[in-house]
Amino acid sequence: MSNPQSLPALPVGRSLVHLVIAGIAWGTAGAAGSLVFRNSDMGPLALSFWRCAGGLLLLLAVPALRLLRPGRARTAAAAPVAETRRTRLIRIVGTGLGLAVFQTAYFAAVESTGLAVGTVVTLGAGPVLIAAGARVTMGERLGLGGLSAVVGALAGLAVLVLGGGGTEVRLAGVGYAVLSAAGFASLTLLTRWLGRTGSGPAGSLAGTAWTFGVSAVVVLPLAVVEGLLPHTEDVVRLLLLLLYVAAIPTALAYALYFAGAAVVRAATVSVIMLLEPVSAALLAVTLLGEELTATTVLGTVLLLAAVTGLALAEARSAAERRRSAEPAAV
Repeated sequence: MSNPQSLPALPVGRSLVHLVIAGIAWGTAGAAGSLVFRNSDMGPLALSFWRCAGGLLLLLAVPALRLLRPGRARTAAAAPVAETRRTRLIRIVGTGLGLAVFQTAYFAAVESTGLAVGTVVTLGAGPVLIAAGARVTMGERLGLGGLSAVVGALAGLAVLVLGGGGTEVRLAGVGYAVLSAAGFASLTLLTRWLGRTGSGPAGSLAGTAWTFGVSAVVVLPLAVVEGLLPHTEDVVRLLLLLLYVAAIPTALAYALYFAGAAVVRAATVSVIMLLEPVSAALLAVTLLGEELTATTVLGTVLLLAAVTGLALAEARSAAERRRSAEPAAV
């Protein structure tokens, strides 16, 4: 996702803290989803719907709470970036559709092949698909570093799929994870394309909230067929888990991510977001009792190294563009 432009700029240090918290919070979404699956018969479609619907309600409540605070009404009404209705509609609907695929397929991957593998494949394949998609749709060059990262990511996926012994790693779950990564890549590429045409997203909390609204509407019919209201022996625990998924890794994490990404370089953001699969893997082992085999660890290392390689390649490319632009600015 690209950087919001209508939110007030934060200090770099605080922005980094926001991104770190967002990355760790996102890593807990899969663990909470796994607990939902263990404590009820809720499926990934229903969980994705309740996550989006809850995130929508919570983000829409933020402006109302700000108005209740003395002296905050004017600061909340910062002038948004100029954006046509058509562009806004394309951004919200397109991002909402991508988010629906991203989240639903991710929960399906976690249910099928476990939290650690599902998260690592999703987060590892996402940047690779983004790099390849940007090359095809916008002519962005991968470069030697980017190409090496793509090869490394494919090698990591191959190790996970072929070396999992058919127990810890399930092919169907890996397929869901790749589909999830494709959903994330599509919404990211759409955002990048809008930014290149000078029609980037406003980045407001309200805009993010309506993106969740579109996702909820898209998933709702399928969630009803799957079973929107689950059966459970512990209703209170299930409600608390659903509230956590909607509040922490959804409403809070996305709000912090947009605020922090407005200041920090994209390459730095990519590296910090590696905290998500790391925190998910730790929770998978410590909380859910999942076992990480040697091949799973190797595949994970290859995928994370590929993402880091892409981030470093982007940083070098950005530095070269700045150096080439300096003489013209003198």
